[in-house]
This record gives sequence, structure tokens and C-alpha cells, in this order.
Amino acid sequence: MAEPPIYAVALPVPLRKTFDYLAWDPLFPGPIALPGCRVQVSFGNQQLTGVITSVKQSSELPASQLKAILQLLDQQPLVPTEVLQLCQWTAHYYHHPLGDVLATALPVQLRQGAAARLVEESAWRLTDAGRHCSPAELARAPRQQELLAQLQALQTEAHHDALPLWHKDLLASGIKRPQLQALADKGLLQELQLSPAQLAADLPPLPPLREPHLPLNSEQQLALRQVEPGRFQCHLLYGTTGSGKTEVYLQAIDKVLAAGQQALVLIPEIGLTPQTLRRFQQRFQRPMAILHSGLNDSERQQAWLLAAQGLADIIIGTRSAIFTPLPRGGIIIVDEEHDGSFKQQDGLRYSARDLAAVRCQQLGIPLLLGSATPSLESYHNARSGRYQMLPLTQRAGGAQPPAMETIDIRGLPLQDGFSEPLLEHMRSHLQQGNQVLAFLNRRGYAPTLMCHDCGWMAQCPACDARLTVHQHPSHLHCHHCDYQRPLLQQCPNCRSYQLQPLGQGTERAEQRLQALFPDIPVVRVDRDTTRRKNAMEEIVSRVHQGEPCILLGTQMLAKGHHFPDVTLVAILDVDGGLFSTDFRGPERMGQLLLQVAGRAGRADKPGSVLIQTHLADHPLLQTLLHQGYSTYADILLQERQTASLPPFRYMALLRAESSRPENAHGALLQARQWLEQRPDSRELQCLGPLPAPMEKRNDRYRYQLQLQSPNRAHLHLALQQLIPQMDQSALAKRVRWSVDVDPQDMT
Repeated sequence: MAEPPIYAVALPVPLRKTFDYLAWDPLFPGPIALPGCRVQVSFGNQQLTGVITSVKQSSELPASQLKAILQLLDQQPLVPTEVLQLCQWTAHYYHHPLGDVLATALPVQLRQGAAARLVEESAWRLTDAGRHCSPAELARAPRQQELLAQLQALQTEAHHDALPLWHKDLLASGIKRPQLQALADKGLLQELQLSPAQLAADLPPLPPLREPHLPLNSEQQLALRQVEPGRFQCHLLYGTTGSGKTEVYLQAIDKVLAAGQQALVLIPEIGLTPQTLRRFQQRFQRPMAILHSGLNDSERQQAWLLAAQGLADIIIGTRSAIFTPLPRGGIIIVDEEHDGSFKQQDGLRYSARDLAAVRCQQLGIPLLLGSATPSLESYHNARSGRYQMLPLTQRAGGAQPPAMETIDIRGLPLQDGFSEPLLEHMRSHLQQGNQVLAFLNRRGYAPTLMCHDCGWMAQCPACDARLTVHQHPSHLHCHHCDYQRPLLQQCPNCRSYQLQPLGQGTERAEQRLQALFPDIPVVRVDRDTTRRKNAMEEIVSRVHQGEPCILLGTQMLAKGHHFPDVTLVAILDVDGGLFSTDFRGPERMGQLLLQVAGRAGRADKPGSVLIQTHLADHPLLQTLLHQGYSTYADILLQERQTASLPPFRYMALLRAESSRPENAHGALLQARQWLEQRPDSRELQCLGPLPAPMEKRNDRYRYQLQLQSPNRAHLHLALQQLIPQMDQSALAKRVRWSVDVDPQDMT
């Protein structure tokens, strides 16, 4: 009798290994499971859901010590082979437990053992009466009249009168359930409960496009020709803001859909999801799936399964969508590839952009990275020939790039951050019926609260950071550990009542602008005003109405938004990026400045950009404004090469934190000593351990050890040898430590 198979199972525990389990009771063997299937097992005194990674005939442990699998949750692999291989590569490269990587790749409900089946969704279909009813018959109910006309138009666009319209899509377009129910009560509309799989089977043949493609200029045509379905190649679509990168994306996706394949589009922010979805829905008549952290667990599982079962042709998502199964994968697009949000900053510290390149190579499909200000890593890869550079230098529709000037504010009086020359330009643009965007990358009312008499400043008790003043509601808030307290009226140091907010944030700037421009709406856009669901979409819709207004916000405004009536961008402060403690500071400053500037003059109205600075003659700033991002990036790369920094050397950070600073420092010092005792230690440069730029955060002291090597393989070999020793170290067990490969944030 053949020996029963042994299953290696990856579990969501902080251990860098898989665990062997026996098959089911030999008397009731059940089906043979395959790698990628989920199982429920006993682990210690708890039951966990894991993923089978391999099937083998023997184990390092005797069979008498192995437990049997409690339950097989999937008859067929839920995690397909290519995603399992991607997770294994990720675990190896980022030196992270495979079980935790697989948990990241799965939606919450699936990682908890929920059944992997699509549920029925609510949809609406016009009845025969609804299709033939003239909207004029509802003149006494104007909202219902408008809605009926809209639904009839949607089904006409769909080229099939009986095609249902998904309830979630109608909600996304602003239609509310009570409006739909009112038409249903009149017998004009019918609500259905449909399975997406059932609808796909019954779906009549539809043309892929809802509207024709826009004409391409010569640069766009050349770029599109280079993106060949069915062949792996990394392309960097390097196009100035407003140059029509999205149109190239859309037409590249059309080529992939024509071949019967799927497209995955990664975007940096949840706030961009509604407008991206709307743009794609306007163009394509194909099923789509949306994946981002703003969805509830059920919605995310439904979207993931739609993609995994091949029922969604286009998948749009943020960072973690890179792990979504693509049974018909044809292309991956990473929009705004330079954006820091593609790098996870805790737990599994992966880069979705870099994993996209790995995954495209595995699948043999093209990768299209797009940005007006590419990361220095991608720019260097394109310059050196590893990526193919696809330049777009012309703005779409003949729009001209905005004129960029600086305002030297040394010696000028400021009104909550606004100089009089800047305010004069704002008045001029608003009087002409245009819109103005004011950029200030600090939310809250003021960066801190200070006593005018003794100089005391409001400090977070748990962090090396000052408390930010907020007015609505009135309180002091630490944006690092979320500590909050009421706004003080009296100095705790000298008992003075002369407490004053110091510096300016978006709330304070909003208050000043409302006083200066009482007849002009001021629309503030930051994390405080966009927490509510659909808040960002409502703001964008309001701005698109074209009425004069002032948009005031943080970097959320810099990411891909199209505001055709914005003719002036006012940047209140860029100086911090020029003197950042992080070597990537100048790169991020240049990217942010140009991304914000790109919101001006995107349509037929000329745009201008005014930048307030105390460093108007700084050579880097002058280069960026007058010679463009390419020259700026070349200078930064030369500096990086001279300083032996990425992308010319490979880097990892070993981070440690503890409530006792000597433990965190000691664990990293021990790690450095181990590394320096290795035979090939000369191939590795260690810096530290040093306190993190913010040493204390949330009552824990943070230290870091920086590792660099000119050879990627040597760096990873050193980490592979170091990590088991850290796992066994008594000192390291008293701290919270982690490995960050290719760190993007040194703070």
C-alpha cells in the first residue's frame, strides 16, 4: 500500500518555514489535494487556514509526530501556480515568511477559510413598459423622469435592451436606491439577483468599445506599436503631464482584449479609483473588477474571484492587486509608477512596481510603467537599456505646458503663508472665471502650538514629534501615533495664556483664503476632508462644473487628476525637500512639484505655476524649472553614483524597535558584528546602528542598520545567513525587528 502523501503547508505565522501535515485519515483518504489549495489545520492550540505549497513523500519528522489536515477547503487550487510562484519569489527576495505573503495575496475572508464562490449581486433591468415609456410621461416627477431617460440611454449604449445594469455600477454613477425603487414601484424597472458567472454565460456578443478611441499623435502611435501582446518587455512611458498617457493605456488594453486576454492596471491612490473606473467604463464595454482597501471584505472577495475565474477582463486596483490571479493575463500597467504608495511600509515591505516586472516576466507579457516624473530606478533602467523608453513630449490636444516662475519670499510679509504677489495673481485668474489650485503639503490648522512667552511647544508624549493643531474639531493631534488631546488654553510650562499656532496647515490656509476671497468657494482636499466614502469623487465632480473656485490641498491633488479649468497652480513651500534627511528627498520634491504643476493648463486655457520659496536661486530648483525633469534626474543620478547610493548600489535596512532603546541598539549591534565576521564581509558595507530620524514613536525607540553592496547576490546571501541567527538571538527576541529590502523611506 502506497504511503499517504505529506503536504507542506504555509501558515500565517511569523516563522520562515512551511509545516508538514499528513493527509486525512487513511481509512477515509478523501481527494488528493494540489499545491495552491487551502486547508484547515491544527497549529498549537489553535486552528489556522493555510495554503499547500508542495506535495511530498517524506518529512524530516517521523510520521508519528505529524498531525493530519483537518479539512480540505478547495477541490481545485485557489492560488494558481503562477501566483504561488510569485509569492514564493516575494518571500525569498524580501526575506519574509511565505505564509504571511500568501495571506497578503488573499482577500481577508478567503484567508480566514470562507468558501471561494461568487455570490449573486443585485442588478436592474427595464421592463417592457420601462423600455417603451416616454420620460415625458413622468413630468410630475422630474427626478424619476431624468433617471428613466438615463437608464434607457445606458441600455441603448449597451446595444441590448435586456442587458441588466449592476446595482454597484449605478451607485458609483451617483444613482441612489430610493430613486430606482420609485421606478420599480411604477412597474418600469425590475430588480434581479444574478450570479456574474450566469450573466457571463447569457451575455450576448457585444462590441468591446463603447466609444471610439481618440486619435493618437505620432509619439503616441510609436509608443503603442512598441507594446506587443504576448512578449515580455518593460516599457517606461515617460510623458509630460497631460501628454495622453492614459489614451496609450486604453489602446494597449484594447489590443490585449482583442487577443482574449486580461489587463491589470495598478494606480497609486484609492481617490483615483472612481475617475479611472469611469474613464475605462466610458471606453470599454467589458466586465471590470475593482480592488482597493476602501472595499468591504465581501466586495473585495467578489472582485478577486471575478478576476481569478476570468470573468473580469480589466482589473483596476491599488498596491495589493498585484497578487490577483490572471488566468488570461495579457498586460500589466502601473500608472504614476514613481509614487511611493506602491511600496508597502510595514509588515511585508514589497514594491508592487517591482513585483509587476517579475510577474510580467513569469507570464511573458508586457509591462507598461507610466509617469511624467519617473523614479530614478526606472529612469536609470531605461537609460541603461533594461527598459524601453517611450517618450511623450507633446501635451494632448495642443495644450501648452504651463509657465513656471518662482516668487522669492525672503523679506516679504506673509498672510498665513500667502505673499501679496501670489495673492494678486490668484485674484487675476479668478476674475477671468478660472480656477486656482493652491498646494500646501501639511494638513491641519498649524504644525504646532507654541507659547509666545516662554517658547514651549506642544509635544507628543509618545513620539519625537510635535502635535498638529486642528480646528474642526478643535484638538491637538499626532499624525504618527494618533495621540489626541483637547486644545490647550494655558501654557503648562509658564501658565501663560499666550498660546499661538505656529506655521500653517491646510485648515489655516483655508480660513485665510475664505477671508480674502469671500465670494469664491474654497475646496479643501486632504485626508481629513476625504475620509468619507465617495468624498473625493464628489469634490472632483464639483470642480469639473467649471465655476471659479480655489482648490486647496495636499499631495492628494498631485496624482493624476484632470482639472481643465485650473489655470494657476500656487505652490506655497518646496524648500523642505531640498534639505531632507532622506537621500531621496530631492527626487520626491522634484516629482511632487512637477506633478502639482501639471494640473495647470491641461485643456485649451494656458496655465502658469508660481512657486514661493526662500531658495529661489538654489541650483537644483533652477535646473528643474528651466531644464526639465530629465536634466534634473541626470544630476541626481550623478550625485547618487558619486555617493554610492541606489540605483548604483543595492541596499537593505535592518530596523529594530523596543520600549528600551538599549535593546534595539544592542540587537542591531550584534547583527553588525555577525555580518563583519563573515568571510566575504568586504563585499558588504554596514552603517550604524543609528537612531531613526524620528527615534521615538508610539513610546518605542527605533534604530536602524543600513546594509549596502555593489552586488545584489552578496547582499541577499548576507541576509539569508543573518536572519536565522537573529531568529535564535535572545536579545533580538526582546525587540521588534524587520528587514526592508530596497527601502524607499529612510525615516
